[in-house]
Amino acid sequence: MNKSLRKTVIAGNWKMNKTATEAAALIEQLIPAVEGADCEVVICTPYTSLVTAVEKTKGTNIHVGAENVHFEKSGAYTGEISADMLVDLGVEYVITGHSERRQYFAETDETVNKRTKAALEAGLKAIVCVGESLAQREQGVTEELVRMQTKIALQNVSAEEMSRVIIAYEPVWAIGTGRTATAEQAQEVCAAIRKLLVELYGETVAQATTIQYGGSMNAGNADELLGKADVDGGLIGGASLKAADFGTIVKAASK
Repeated sequence: MNKSLRKTVIAGNWKMNKTATEAAALIEQLIPAVEGADCEVVICTPYTSLVTAVEKTKGTNIHVGAENVHFEKSGAYTGEISADMLVDLGVEYVITGHSERRQYFAETDETVNKRTKAALEAGLKAIVCVGESLAQREQGVTEELVRMQTKIALQNVSAEEMSRVIIAYEPVWAIGTGRTATAEQAQEVCAAIRKLLVELYGETVAQATTIQYGGSMNAGNADELLGKADVDGGLIGGASLKAADFGTIVKAASK
């Protein structure tokens, strides 16, 4: 990470965990665990906990995000949530293109772009996820694939809007598996993403853009991963549900 050029962001992705009641209890533990952090701290909760999260984090350094958003403003999309609905709740961030959305819910690069654009147009900050499967890594196409995903996700996103975009590199083979990319592997792909951003937007925007690592970052490996020049934070899964572990990662990002 390079705090002189860009913001370090640690975001917890709770996935389908915690009732609103359980969320309130966890947030009470998180508040002292991340107090005074020298990085941006975000928790992305299930829709049912967003109101609770926004209320409980008022006056703290914790920002609230959603885990997905629909690309239309309103309409006959049963079960979906629009960007305006999130903004109205006081939500600041939203994750788009998470690998689980791609894997289980037929998300495509094109719908990720549409969701990202909708989020930005509503004033939200987007955490855009990209990453390869184990087969794709073994085939040696990691860089090509991640460049393609990133390029399509950012189609028609302006240089100005990039100030509200975070790219999260999350190798699919390292999510929820306990396997983690080495710090060198994470740096290599994050650097490739930044190189693409230079091509798309120029050096200034590329150097100002936060690029997170999102594959099983935990209390034990956060220091090493965050020590790499192009790893500007983490999108944290399982460890974000444990206040002590999440606090340890935030402390590593605050150095």
